[in-house]
Amino acid sequence: MSDPLSVNYDTQIPNNVDLSSDRRVLRALEKWHPGYLNWWNQLIPEKFQKSNVYLRTAIGVDPQGWAKFDYVRMPEYRWGVLLAPQVEDRRIPCGEHAGEPAWQEVPGEYRSMLQRLVVIQGDTEPASVEQQKHLGLTAPSLYDLRNLFQVNVEEGRHLWAMVYLLHKYFGKNGREEADDLLRRSSGSEEAPRMLGAFNEATPDWLSFFMFTYFTDRDGKMQLESLAQSGFDPLSRTCRFMITEEAHHMFVGETGVGRTIQATCEAMVKAGITDPYDINAIRDLGVIDLPTIQKKANLHYSLSLDLFGSEVSTNAANAFNAGIKGRFMEAKIDDDHKLQGDQYTVRRFTKDGIVEESVPALSAINLRLRDDYVKDASGGVKRWNHMIKKTGVEFEMTLPHEGFHRQIGEFKAASITPEGDIISSEEWEARKNDWLPTTADGDFVKSLMVPVTEPGKYASWIAPPRMGIDNKPGDFEYVQLHMA
Repeated sequence: MSDPLSVNYDTQIPNNVDLSSDRRVLRALEKWHPGYLNWWNQLIPEKFQKSNVYLRTAIGVDPQGWAKFDYVRMPEYRWGVLLAPQVEDRRIPCGEHAGEPAWQEVPGEYRSMLQRLVVIQGDTEPASVEQQKHLGLTAPSLYDLRNLFQVNVEEGRHLWAMVYLLHKYFGKNGREEADDLLRRSSGSEEAPRMLGAFNEATPDWLSFFMFTYFTDRDGKMQLESLAQSGFDPLSRTCRFMITEEAHHMFVGETGVGRTIQATCEAMVKAGITDPYDINAIRDLGVIDLPTIQKKANLHYSLSLDLFGSEVSTNAANAFNAGIKGRFMEAKIDDDHKLQGDQYTVRRFTKDGIVEESVPALSAINLRLRDDYVKDASGGVKRWNHMIKKTGVEFEMTLPHEGFHRQIGEFKAASITPEGDIISSEEWEARKNDWLPTTADGDFVKSLMVPVTEPGKYASWIAPPRMGIDNKPGDFEYVQLHMA
């Protein structure tokens, strides 16, 4: 039996689950592997398959020293199956089975529900890579190019994580679903990805940073809730995925922050005090703060939709079954069953936005989304602290939960970022004040000129405060070999 804290790299598929002793699953994954490589090489990431990239690779699942850094060509990256260590005598943390031993096999009565959760999570992983396939051609620095590729290869590994569960625990249906994860593609008319935000284009690097800050944070919240699952292999899988996901949100927060910093510093240097003097600011080769705010409005509202309807029977059933918990379930001070408990839901009605108490079980999605909002506000506060230090008078905000929503209680509403209800006619007249326009997108794309000299950065983004793996500022994070 292999050490569950270390990763075996002696097999075609690196793993810490002793795959060599499970010939059926090993053969199935080896059969799936060529299709995965074909997907990677055909779709991802364009023209950089022969470049050496300074990437981290997991060598274990112990929180201390779990990864190593080295140059690797992305098609040769060792994607594998990694589960966090098993917790001895782990118990189901929530729902009607709370306190019972965690399941090591799929309980028959919850099989279809569990499979769907695994498939949806698995579908998001390759989707984000597909959305970002063109970005390498316009990277603002080798540092940023390397971070893009790190996100890409780890989202690819997260696909492997879900595919392993499908092959191991869901039989023929699981194998078919694993094949379908490579058949669908982001933005496809015939076979799109399952969730709307993962069919949106990522046309520029500011969009990428917003995606990794807001949408990957939704991924974090979903992984945290799945890490509470009474199905122990899913819990262990997601616990380790969260470890890798932290870097993706770091890329997003610091990327947006560095964009804001470059803008503010350019404004101060040019003596521009009005952040809405957009043309003068854009002439400096930076992205004006109102456009950055519009991008945040867009990506935040798309990410809120990913949580689904505020009141949901499916979410209630998943919690009650013990297969998906709440964020930080163990730290919540209640009975973890929610029988008879209430939760406040905000609703859009003909009388305006009202608050209603509903059974807490049915508001599981909203509870997770509310936790997301608190989590997302931290980075916004740090961005505003940065702006304030430069002396520029501008404040980044998160728009009202009803703004620009396509799913849930507010999908029929016309609501401003401040939370004011307006007519659909006024919304149409004013939406360009709040969401990126085609002209905004064209301007941002005009700045997307690649910078490939080590230690150099595009005009619109500031250098990072420190390098990856403590490397110096002029470190060659990507040894380019365009193909």
